Amino acid sequence: MILHTMDTLLRTTESSAILGAISTALDRSDEAPFWRQKSLPFCEAVLSVLIPLREQNLLFDPEGNPYSELSPALFIRWCDLLSLRTLAFTLARSNDEGKLLRTKIDTDSYQSIDLEILGKYLSGYSVNLENEMVDFPVTNYNLHLGMTSLITKILEGKV
Repeated sequence: MILHTMDTLLRTTESSAILGAISTALDRSDEAPFWRQKSLPFCEAVLSVLIPLREQNLLFDPEGNPYSELSPALFIRWCDLLSLRTLAFTLARSNDEGKLLRTKIDTDSYQSIDLEILGKYLSGYSVNLENEMVDFPVTNYNLHLGMTSLITKILEGKV
């Protein structure tokens, strides 16, 4: 039931409804409060850019391949901290150019996406938003692996 719900929510609703469902799943799980405190802002940051891309029919994966729907699998693909950093730089450059860059999507209909939530989130984990080639601490990457594992369980209905 929750798998169908999360799938439907990702494909059709606003981020607040998705975050509410994730929060409810976290509350029902036996995970430590630490993970809830970390996971919800993480999901909010990811959704802050994926929902606008979904609304513009411009979803893509970390390799730049187009996707027609925001599925749990696509959401999880963007949960990797390195991929999320790449997404932030891709969208920042796209916003500057007024067209979607670094993807295999051929379109002239791109509307700038607000990167404030994602930028604040990434900055909080020592991701350099000025230079894409600067590494971030491996401990932050490892922390995101843990959050990704938890979010994957939730999206797959295993929590």
